[in-house]
Amino acid sequence: MTGTPSHTDPQREPGSPLQIPDYRLFWLTRLCSVIASTGMAVVLGWQVYDVARAQYGMAPAQAAFQLGIIGLVQFVPMLLLAPFAGLVADRHDRRKVGAGAIGVDFVMALALGALTWTDALSLPALFGLASLHGVARAFFGPAVSSIGPSILPARLVPKGISLSSIAWQTGSVAGPALGGLLYATSPALPYGIAVALLGISMACLLRIAPLAQPVLSRDLHPLRQIAEGFSFVRRERLLLGCITLDLFAVLLAGATALLPVYARDILTWNGVPVGPAGLGQMRAAPAIGAALVAVVLSFRPIERNVGVKMLWSVVLFGALTALFGVSRHYLVSLALLMALGGVDMVSVYIRGALVQLNTPNAMRGRVSSISGLAISASNELGEMQSGVAAALLGATGAVVLGGVGAMAVTAAWALLFPELRRSRTFSTRFAEE
Repeated sequence: MTGTPSHTDPQREPGSPLQIPDYRLFWLTRLCSVIASTGMAVVLGWQVYDVARAQYGMAPAQAAFQLGIIGLVQFVPMLLLAPFAGLVADRHDRRKVGAGAIGVDFVMALALGALTWTDALSLPALFGLASLHGVARAFFGPAVSSIGPSILPARLVPKGISLSSIAWQTGSVAGPALGGLLYATSPALPYGIAVALLGISMACLLRIAPLAQPVLSRDLHPLRQIAEGFSFVRRERLLLGCITLDLFAVLLAGATALLPVYARDILTWNGVPVGPAGLGQMRAAPAIGAALVAVVLSFRPIERNVGVKMLWSVVLFGALTALFGVSRHYLVSLALLMALGGVDMVSVYIRGALVQLNTPNAMRGRVSSISGLAISASNELGEMQSGVAAALLGATGAVVLGGVGAMAVTAAWALLFPELRRSRTFSTRFAEE
């Protein structure tokens, strides 16, 4: 389903997704929720590493391992809930499912703010509350990512994905930068701002007009319907290649989890560690590069040789990650993070369009949950992998090895999934359903 007559004037088709009121609400939902979640992520990572070092007396390698645990405790609920969350998104009002997921993050922000304000932080409390974000992500991704294609004409879906990425990346720039700066002002302040932004996000999502829900057979057992999603991805080798490439490449090349180590113990400015403000800037740098590329793609979308361009973008992502690992100049490190964010945006843009436009509407929730599970595995398990590798090899060795590994995985996937190389344009065979 690509929208209702109320979204467009039949005499004048919109030239941009932003001309559609419901899409503007969708865009604002993503912007506010990402600012809130990425801002909290920066503060949470700093607090875990700092508490481990200051309160528990851990060495840098031991404290870095605690950063990996954050990823693990967020991934476990995602792993358990994601398949069911996809079915919920396909069987129920996706607006309400997404708003409920944002509500979980709302509760998490309130609790973390209270603990920070009362100086009652501990590693078990931080890990326990971090796991709530995994619950929220399990339901948010399938529900909200399925809304965008449902409120746009098929020809505007690639532009809509690019604009949605701009919201995501803009939030990923503003969130970490604000989180670091606000934390330096008052440690509890970033969580208070997150609460307000998450409230706005829920309100915008619920104001979107009711969407036509796909009709699923009630005679088929829910577990069979979940299995249908996995079977569909397994049969569609193009989708399988896209999803698993992101899973394994980012799983290895995840430098983000170790940025608190670089901010506190490795990178300096005028002889002083860059600290939480520098951490916020480093977390924002990839998003700045990605946002700039997303703006370009919204005006000049990629249309030819999409598969090959996606593969090369992942190779460059791995190479830039390895270079960041060995850099010891703060400004050079920021530039490398911006560049890797830019090339990652190309991969995200192409993969997102290929997955959405090659999935029927009735299965978008379930396929999005599988894609979201892969993304979560690559990000959260990537954090765990980075923490373990840093404990064994040091932060530099872990980041460099991960970047090289991502390049090797891409080369292997180019051979294992020739469908990726052969993808010349975006197929739209399911876009009109």
